[in-house]
Amino acid sequence: MSGTVEQLQAQIKDQGAAIRQLKAAQAPADDVQAALALMQDLKERLRIETGAPPADAKKLVLKTPKGTRDYTAKEMSVRSDIFQAITSVFERHGAVTIDTPVFELKEILMGKYGEDSKLIYDLADQGGELCSLRYDLTVPFARYVAMNGVSNIKRYHIAKVYRRDQPAMTKGRMREFFQCDYDIAGAYDVMVADAECVRVAVEVLSKVDVGAFVIKINHRMLLDAVFETAGVEEEKVRAISSAVDKLDKQPWADVRHEMTEEKGLDGAVADRIGEFVQLRGGAELLDQLQSMPDLMRSEKAQQGVREMQAFFKYAEIYGVLDRISFDMSLARGLDYYTGIIYEAVLVEEEEKSRTKSPAKSRNPSDESQARVGSIAAGGRYDKLVGMFAESRGKKAADVPCVGISFGVERIYSVVMSRMREQQIKANRTQIYVIAAHSGLLEERMRIATELWDAGIAAEFMYKAKAKLQAQFKVCDDERIPWAVIIGQSEVDDGVVLVKNMAVRNESQGNGVRVKRVDMVAELKQRLGQ
Repeated sequence: MSGTVEQLQAQIKDQGAAIRQLKAAQAPADDVQAALALMQDLKERLRIETGAPPADAKKLVLKTPKGTRDYTAKEMSVRSDIFQAITSVFERHGAVTIDTPVFELKEILMGKYGEDSKLIYDLADQGGELCSLRYDLTVPFARYVAMNGVSNIKRYHIAKVYRRDQPAMTKGRMREFFQCDYDIAGAYDVMVADAECVRVAVEVLSKVDVGAFVIKINHRMLLDAVFETAGVEEEKVRAISSAVDKLDKQPWADVRHEMTEEKGLDGAVADRIGEFVQLRGGAELLDQLQSMPDLMRSEKAQQGVREMQAFFKYAEIYGVLDRISFDMSLARGLDYYTGIIYEAVLVEEEEKSRTKSPAKSRNPSDESQARVGSIAAGGRYDKLVGMFAESRGKKAADVPCVGISFGVERIYSVVMSRMREQQIKANRTQIYVIAAHSGLLEERMRIATELWDAGIAAEFMYKAKAKLQAQFKVCDDERIPWAVIIGQSEVDDGVVLVKNMAVRNESQGNGVRVKRVDMVAELKQRLGQ
């Protein structure tokens, strides 16, 4: 390469002299331009050969796009533990997993998310199909069920979704993030599957240890009955529902102002809504609703109350009543919900929201992360699958569905805030093979191979002359609990030294001598395998 560079530099020098001679001789302009073009070509070849940036190149800014981020090895270790904990609960309840494309046909997604349809990422036309990045995992699941003629399935799906939202990174609100969905599709007895979804939520949030939480529940039929009784026009129901959904973060006065001033609702109608949506409690709230004759004239209200009575009965059997709050302000802005709806929030942040007025900019219907304290949400959606089936010209019955989605980024933020970085183990290595003296690289490789063959996670330093303190430092930095230490005398005697690196105990000395042939069995016993 250096020879090529020297040749090009010499040619550039000669070409410069040739150009000067042409100009001195007042040569034709075309000849001068041709010589200049050759000079430019030589310089460009030299730039490529040396790897230099173009003269007009802008300085590359190394950053991730807004609303996205990288994760370190230790952060990914924590996230992996969270995913495993969630998956274990899903599978304990008999769920199977599926996968769907990260982008869908745009027409599949549009019209399913109420006001939040504007947050969908559209992709450029790549050959006749208009596509968008998936906004959640629920609509793709409903499409999957309709397209494949599935009549019943209990499925979970852990994958990334995308929203063109205003990010708040410290609160776990991002433009690219993971959702963990658990859904039950099929026609079953009222509220049996719905109550199990709440049981799953309690198990998941308890296992990942997010702290004290409460699951707020409501029923879309009760909410629709409230709007009907209050006199809300049909075309305004979803817009008013979206406003009501902000009551967990805004005082009633602000929500009422949005209803009347921004969405054109009559003030008297808004006040009638206010009488209902500020109610919250437990199963006793059903008795209070049944004592309201105007409301109970609605068939929707009657059905909603019956279904909620069944839900509370099953929730008691599942042992989750103490985690539930019946909250009439919970609305869930997504258009596809038809029955029970729920949302899990952290108790501490729920209490904060009651005592101070937050900023007014928020996304009211985010399935997993819009509310600062929202860590999971979901509900029943009985018509979504049938909507897709009808669009294909099929006369198929609806496949009722109910599910819940966990906001992993929010859960991760809470878990990480309680951990010290030095306490996090990024890898799964259990044994570090150490040479007490310089050398013995091949012997360390042989021992590591034996351990790998036995299914034990092991590492060693990739240096022929590894320093002892440097190897010990790796054990400390990477939180590797055990070491197998060898020196030339140990190799000659057919033994190894096994040392517990997690315990600072002088009585260990250099380690416990173990016969090389017994090494694997000894380590498995110490590791509890």
